[in-house]
Amino acid sequence: MTAEPIGLIGLEPVKSIPVINSIEALAARYDALLCDAWGVIHDGVTLFPGVSGALTRFRETRGPVVILTNAPRPSFVIPPQLDRIGLPRSAYDCVVTSGDATRAAIEARLPSPAYKLGPSKDDPLFDGMAIEFVPLEEAGFIICTGMEDDRHETPDAYRDFLTRAAKRKLPMVCANPDIVVNWGGRMIWCAGALAEIYESLGGGVTYGGKPHAPIYDLALTRIEEIRGPTDRKRILAVGDGLRTDILGANTQNIDVLMIAGDGGVHEGGRDAAAVAAQMEKAGVYAIAAAEALQW
Repeated sequence: MTAEPIGLIGLEPVKSIPVINSIEALAARYDALLCDAWGVIHDGVTLFPGVSGALTRFRETRGPVVILTNAPRPSFVIPPQLDRIGLPRSAYDCVVTSGDATRAAIEARLPSPAYKLGPSKDDPLFDGMAIEFVPLEEAGFIICTGMEDDRHETPDAYRDFLTRAAKRKLPMVCANPDIVVNWGGRMIWCAGALAEIYESLGGGVTYGGKPHAPIYDLALTRIEEIRGPTDRKRILAVGDGLRTDILGANTQNIDVLMIAGDGGVHEGGRDAAAVAAQMEKAGVYAIAAAEALQW
């Protein structure tokens, strides 16, 4: 599951990084927060200790909290899920998902018929959209939300299928750029892993979620609706994924706090040198790192 370096042009090598215990140490610099969900707030099963208090305190003392997730579903699906794991709605203002951003990419290809690659649990993504789903041989493009059985399958199981699709030069819309997530301590493959294989086979992929711009455009619009125009330098992002959360914030010129604790997908040590080495390898940077999101 180790990713190849992705890199930012002109990035200076990072030799060390501040490691903090509390987001309070940074909060005074910022007026809004973009917080990843899976790996920062929860692991798909359990709400991490201290997160609720940290988000609530930031929202009370600094400004709006937007949960920014690569979930391949529309944003209205997420708050009930957060309710079930115990995150109060007073801890955040709104949710922006990869699904929200992906819907625009899908609509741009309609009325061309589509092949749906993904489990039925992601079907709310298509609510209200006039999409004709057809077999691969009849499709004009592919919508990928993940594997049919992400708890047991691996991306390689789809290589033959993806090879056939690539030969037809079918464009793919990927609803979740994440490669993996940590589900209750177990790494689960996501749609981004399939899209990565597809691109290696010569297939074209359109992404809506992190690290790509559309999801950030939506999130910044939500912040502006809540508190008015906000300088990007006054926004802090929090995430655990080097290739999604951290890279996305970098490319959007938004400061980012790296969460390197057990619940995320960070690999390696958590001391300043180890975290800096991982970032340098990936070609990304963060203003600080922490083992957990706490106030």
